[in-house]
Amino acid sequence: MSAIRAYLKGLVEEAKSPATSFLPLDLLVPSPQPRKRFENLEALAESIREKGVLQPLLVRPLGDGRYAIVAGERRYRAARMAGLSEVPVRVVELSEKEARLFALVENLQREDLNPYEETVGVLALLSEDLGKSVEEVVGLLRRMRKEKRGEAGHNVMASPEAQRVEEVFKVLGRMTWESFVQNRLPLLRLPEDLRTALEEGAIPYTAALELKKVKDEASRRALLEEARAGLSLRDLKARVRAVLKKEKAPRPWHREVGERLLRLDLEALPPERRALVERKLKELEELLG
Repeated sequence: MSAIRAYLKGLVEEAKSPATSFLPLDLLVPSPQPRKRFENLEALAESIREKGVLQPLLVRPLGDGRYAIVAGERRYRAARMAGLSEVPVRVVELSEKEARLFALVENLQREDLNPYEETVGVLALLSEDLGKSVEEVVGLLRRMRKEKRGEAGHNVMASPEAQRVEEVFKVLGRMTWESFVQNRLPLLRLPEDLRTALEEGAIPYTAALELKKVKDEASRRALLEEARAGLSLRDLKARVRAVLKKEKAPRPWHREVGERLLRLDLEALPPERRALVERKLKELEELLG
């Protein structure tokens, strides 16, 4: 965890450093990061056309003449849109793992990450720092929560891993690990339509979690459109409750019979039973006719 603090301190020191050079855009390579969508690139590109790139990108040498972007991919993309051939950079010597940690921490300090991207980013940071897979990190967090709530005595909270998890969240300062487990981990299991709306910033994560309760796709789509149009969370919760109450109500028996008739294969029935079913169906037909 001290490594993360060192990288944050180093980021501030790099920002004050005068050691800036210029590199061609073609030599820069974007690195994987939590951010999947880059909003308002056109506006940034227009600003760059007028004033240039004001804040240098942070890059590290790859050893083959190219440089991996540690921080500043949005500026890199906007500079390409603006037609620039080179951008100001600060070159830092970091290993691949150090660069991943550095980039994750830097991105998670931004205010414009949507909740889904932030969730993925926090898990990636914990995975990198603990040397565990994301699935293992999720399991650790859930065990920590169960122990904290007295639901299980795993003795996880006293482990070095749990202490490092707590320290990561203190360093990030965005939320507690308990809040993350309760409100953010469920975002990983969102249906595709809700995840897309959340990533687009069309709905808040609280609305996404509420809509997740609705299993009927048609009902969920209708409610999602209302949420996109600005339906308040309070009203959305009321509508969701009504839908869930309807979903739990027993289906009318005649609908069940009708669906069973649709699946019925008369040819597969024994002769006597088939004759009886056919006779009853003819009686029903005459009655309904």
